Amino acid sequence: MDNGQDLSQKALEVHRRLLDHYGDPERKTRRPPLDELVLTILSQNTNDTNSGRAWQSLRERFPTWEAVRRAETDEVAKAIQVGGLAHIKAPRIQAILAKLAEERGALDMGFLQHMPPQEARHYLLNLPGVGPKTAACVLLFSLHKPALPVDTHVHRVSSRLGLLPARTGAEKAQDILEKLLPVELYYPFHLNMIRHGRMLCTARAPQCPICPLLDLCDYARSKERTTKSS
Repeated sequence: MDNGQDLSQKALEVHRRLLDHYGDPERKTRRPPLDELVLTILSQNTNDTNSGRAWQSLRERFPTWEAVRRAETDEVAKAIQVGGLAHIKAPRIQAILAKLAEERGALDMGFLQHMPPQEARHYLLNLPGVGPKTAACVLLFSLHKPALPVDTHVHRVSSRLGLLPARTGAEKAQDILEKLLPVELYYPFHLNMIRHGRMLCTARAPQCPICPLLDLCDYARSKERTTKSS
């Protein structure tokens, strides 16, 4: 068995154990792709609570995407300021809306549903300020197309487990993880890795002794060797 097959088997075992530990994640409410895109932009560099508040504030202040497109950028930024980085996110959202209006003549992204996954991914990545993780969220959660978003939790847990080579960037990490797992597992794997990163495999104080993945984890083994040699 080559290393790629070894890693695929390891990824499948990680998925199985996380499923046993956390359960099968509930399917999120499917939003229109433009809604999902904006919400994902609002979630960048903040927590779910603040991004949810920013989303609610934006929709209350501007009930249509056309209203957001035509508004003063400062007004959009004020509406989403609770989510943080409003001075970056507001012009980014308006630039996407302007591009859609110019290219498609409508503020709607339903056309992506009819594109092959790679074509839809390419289109999203060419929108202003949209990176691999944001595009993958739209593909997975709204369009139900195969994609495995890699956020900070997924990246950290995957790196510690040894599913990713050292110093692998997020874009390359997504490509690697997608090759390790069958497409039907992307959704539960992504959400359970996030849960694991938030609850046990935290950034500063991972709770290794009670982790269901302990014997699979390169990071835990390296910590044990360091402790024994000190």
